Amino acid sequence: MLDRVENASTIAPFQELAQDLRALVVGQEEATEHLLIALLADGHVLLQGAPGLAKTRIARLLAGRIEGQFNRIQFTPDLLPSDLVGGAIYQAAEQRFEFQPGPVFANFILADEINRAPAKVQSALLEAMEERQVSSGDTTYRLKAPFFVVATQNPIEHDGTWDLPQAQLDRFLMQIELDYPAAAVERKILDLAMDEAQAALSKTEAMSKPVIAKADVHCAKLAVSEVYLAEPVRDYIVRLVAWTRGDPVPLTGVGEHLSHPVSPRGTIMLARTAQARAWLRGRDHVLPEDVQALAPDVLRHRIGLSYRAEADGVAPGDVIAALLDQVDAV
Repeated sequence: MLDRVENASTIAPFQELAQDLRALVVGQEEATEHLLIALLADGHVLLQGAPGLAKTRIARLLAGRIEGQFNRIQFTPDLLPSDLVGGAIYQAAEQRFEFQPGPVFANFILADEINRAPAKVQSALLEAMEERQVSSGDTTYRLKAPFFVVATQNPIEHDGTWDLPQAQLDRFLMQIELDYPAAAVERKILDLAMDEAQAALSKTEAMSKPVIAKADVHCAKLAVSEVYLAEPVRDYIVRLVAWTRGDPVPLTGVGEHLSHPVSPRGTIMLARTAQARAWLRGRDHVLPEDVQALAPDVLRHRIGLSYRAEADGVAPGDVIAALLDQVDAV
């Protein structure tokens, strides 16, 4: 009984946060939930969508409700690795070099328009994301937990951009796609924006929301890792990933469209996010529906489409839908 009470008290702030995010980012309910799931699963997120779809807003709102420092970094073609991680500054008075941390030394990083920065910058960010550390000269500096990167990119503009390396894409726990809202939803967005603008102009103070402590985030991640993942569900996850490789045989609508399949990292990430979704919904065990709900966001950036598939207009979501349709959960 004590464990249940403690677990309920741990979940409650995160469930309230999920509810608030849904209310403040109208029309992107799934995206906000998956962003919170990624945080609980101790991963990073790539938000992709056209300008004006609240990518930055989602990241700011989430960071504002959790204890820690938030830094927004605008990625540009002339950005240098030192602009991201910092560097050694000469202190003339002491006649020595001293390392000055860059903006990546924070708990929540918004890497805005990440695909506009060159390869050296991406390499520096990759070390921070994967190893939770930064190297400068012959010294390595650890990043403090929690460390959560939310990167954004839009699929419309291509001038002055680079495709992210597959090795870096694979380090993102999820790639969340944001789409245009329906007209009825857009009316609610307009009403919310007008109310917020009026409150800002009249200097009306919004009701403050409780901030979740770093220690509570750590406890939540520990609780997520303890969510029961039954053998049949583990087998289901492995089968989903294995079928992208045509193991045991190619699936119609899957194998013929892929230039490369999902790696074992995809298996691990899908299991981890399924645990986080189950926990956030108050369950102590994972269901196949958790896996199915998260598979598109976890797998879409881990598969490579063949040139023929791209020419035929096949999208990663189409391949994943075919995969889910043909692989039985039990």
